[in-house]
Amino acid sequence: MSAIVQPPHAFEAAFEPLTPARLDALLAVENSAYSHPWTRGNFIDAMAAGYQAQLLVADGQILGYFVAMRGVDEVHLLNITVAPAFQRQGWAHVMLDALAVWARGQGAQWLWLEVRASNERARRIYEVHGYRRVGERKRYYPAADGEREDAVVMSLLL
Repeated sequence: MSAIVQPPHAFEAAFEPLTPARLDALLAVENSAYSHPWTRGNFIDAMAAGYQAQLLVADGQILGYFVAMRGVDEVHLLNITVAPAFQRQGWAHVMLDALAVWARGQGAQWLWLEVRASNERARRIYEVHGYRRVGERKRYYPAADGEREDAVVMSLLL
C-alpha cells in the first residue's frame, strides 16, 4: 500500500510498509503511547506472518501505524496508534479509511477490533467510522498493578 494523503494539515503524509529498519522508530512511538505497549517481538512476529503493517509518515517522522491480520472474509485490526504529538489531528481517521480500502481490496466483508473499555476516545472514533459494539472480552488487556481490563469488541460491515 502506497498512497499520499493530505488531511487538513500543512504537510503531506504517505503510507509505507513497516520494515525492520523502521522498527526502532516505531517502538519509540509505541512505548510513548501505551502503558502496556507491544514488544519488538510482537512486531517482528507480525511482519514474519505477513500481516498488513503500515506506517503513516511525514518528513521521515512516524505519525502513526496500524497492523491488521487478514482472515477468510474478514480483517482483524490488531494495533492502531497515532504518535502522541500528532493525536487529535485526524490521522486516526486517515488510517482507518486506508485500512477499510485495503480490507475491501482483500475481499473482506468485516473488520473486527478490540479496544480497552476505558478508551472512550478511541471508541468514539471507531463509532464515527461505522464500527458497532458487538460484545466484550472480560479481563482481556493487562492493566496497572497486575490487574486486567475488559475489551469492547467492535465490528464494521464493509
